[in-house]
Amino acid sequence: MQTINVRQLKSNPSTALRDARTDMVVVMNRDKPDAVMIGFEQLDGLPDFVHVRQAMAVSLFKDRLISVAGAAKLANEPLDVMLTRLARLGVPVADYDAPALAAEVAQGAAWLQAGA
Repeated sequence: MQTINVRQLKSNPSTALRDARTDMVVVMNRDKPDAVMIGFEQLDGLPDFVHVRQAMAVSLFKDRLISVAGAAKLANEPLDVMLTRLARLGVPVADYDAPALAAEVAQGAAWLQAGA
C-alpha cells in the first residue's frame, strides 16, 4: 500500500493513477486517510464486479458524463447490449426537444427516400 498527500495528488495525478493500477493508494488529507485509489484491474476478480461496472456505466451515462459507447466500453459489453439495458431501465438514449426531434425524423425520412 502506498500513501500520498493531497498536494502530491494535485501536482502529479498521473503517478497516483499509475500506482493505483498495481497497488492500493491511500490519499492523506492533513495527516489523516481521506480516500483510497484502486485500479479497475485490481477489482476484476471480485464477485459481482461485472454488475458494479454495469451500474457505474448506466449511472455515468444517465448523468451524461459519458456517451452510450463509453458506457458500453466501461461495462465491457457490446453496444447493442448496453442499448437494451438502458431501454429496459427506461433511460433515454437521446434527449430531443420537439423541434430537434422533428428535424431528426425529417432527416431520417429523407435518407430513406433517397435510398429507395
